[in-house]
Amino acid sequence: MVAVTVNPRRWWALGALVASMLVLAFDSTILNVALPTMAGQLDATTGQQQWMADAYIVVFASLMLPAGLLGDRFGRRRMLICGLAVFLGGSVLGSLAGDVNAVIAARAVMGVGAALIMPLSLSVLPALFGPDERGKAIGMISAASALGMPLGPLVGGFLLNHFWWGSVFLINIPMAALGIAACVFLLPETRDPASPKVGLVSTALTTTGLGALIYAIIQAPDRGWGDDLELAMFGAAAVLLASLVLRERRMPSPMLDMSLLAQRGFLLNTVAATLVMFVLSGLMFAVPTYLQAVLGHDSFGTGLRLLPMMAGLMVAAKGAQPVLARFGARAVVSAGLVVLAFAALLGSRTTTDSGYGFTALWLSLTGLGFGFSIVPAMDGALGALPADRAGSGSGLLSTFRQVGGAIGVALLGSLLAGAFRDRLDVAGLPGPMAHAAKESVVAAHAVAAHTGSARLAASANLSYVHGMTVVLIVCGIASLVAALLAALFLPNTPVVQHTGRKEAPAVATPVADAGQ
Repeated sequence: MVAVTVNPRRWWALGALVASMLVLAFDSTILNVALPTMAGQLDATTGQQQWMADAYIVVFASLMLPAGLLGDRFGRRRMLICGLAVFLGGSVLGSLAGDVNAVIAARAVMGVGAALIMPLSLSVLPALFGPDERGKAIGMISAASALGMPLGPLVGGFLLNHFWWGSVFLINIPMAALGIAACVFLLPETRDPASPKVGLVSTALTTTGLGALIYAIIQAPDRGWGDDLELAMFGAAAVLLASLVLRERRMPSPMLDMSLLAQRGFLLNTVAATLVMFVLSGLMFAVPTYLQAVLGHDSFGTGLRLLPMMAGLMVAAKGAQPVLARFGARAVVSAGLVVLAFAALLGSRTTTDSGYGFTALWLSLTGLGFGFSIVPAMDGALGALPADRAGSGSGLLSTFRQVGGAIGVALLGSLLAGAFRDRLDVAGLPGPMAHAAKESVVAAHAVAAHTGSARLAASANLSYVHGMTVVLIVCGIASLVAALLAALFLPNTPVVQHTGRKEAPAVATPVADAGQ
């Protein structure tokens, strides 16, 4: 292959990628704010709320590897447009859904579209930007994601206050349409026809293995970790995922290229990014319900009160590049993870009487820690990829990140649910009412309002804050472990040098496409 000369349209093309990522960021935070409202209107349990979040994430994570390969073989721009179209279709289905199961199904369809959008948006970057500009491009994409995150709660809160809950899905339609138009007119087509074929068996093993694992974690608070079905699901997940790894290692041209993990820079940056997503996903599952159910804010007010975290993330995304150039990736990633750990442990001191000011403080620190750890970790991982494996490699990176997010929602959500149920005082309530109250803090407040029990409402708030404290302590410990691993093992590569070798050949030469 020959190297591609500097693309004069590369910054305009980045605009198309930014629009695509904006769709995902916008949607993810809209749902976080909408979950408490949807739980009340659809009578959704905590487990069903987790599935509304995780149906999207599990499909997203399990299909990103084949999605990256499809882009390599058939055109990254073409498959990115397909992903946006599928995401648009899933949003239409979600807006028309009439019950919890229909919402979960629509979220799964949206996950298919997101699986195409995420890795292909990242895989185009090595073809458009050299090592001296790639970090800036990643920073701009991260900033766009950060912009989409506060816009999601704000717009979603406004819609929930004035329209039915399905409007939070309908708003994705113009966003996805904008992304499609930007890709058609601005993004050049690249492909690598020599990339591995998509393996149907491997894809099935990935999907079923991750699905079994997430199902077992979500159901554990109801059934108990030692339940026979739980043990069977964990065992099935282990067998399926182990079979996937063994099968891929024997393939001459594997879909899951384990050789990429042998590259220290790619492996360690991917682990760091995965642990960051684990922490952030758990936080974003717990905090909106705290702001709504415990502090009593409406959906729009909740969106406003998430802005400090988004502001911290945007500051970090903008400031990461000069700090990276001065101190190197190892120091910046480690410091970002330490800040994230401090924010989580500070947040674990939250009480029902803390008020919003204290929450705003640790949320802003959370955003700073997230931004200063995720931007250099992603840049380091992408910079370590062989140029001819950009699609599958970025798909592998995105897969690990989303698996981290899925397990974060499932595991930390289950810890929250279990701690809430154990602490909630339902003495004196009839059996059915006691059972209903333990389903979620939203349900407990509904039962308290029905029975006029101020004691139950106060117990629900105390129990939820206790559960959130458990989640934040686990997040803080996970962040400290990640910081230690980064400090000990992460290559200390300045962003302008990346791997220290001559820049690899570009992924592919631009090819003509009818849409250009």
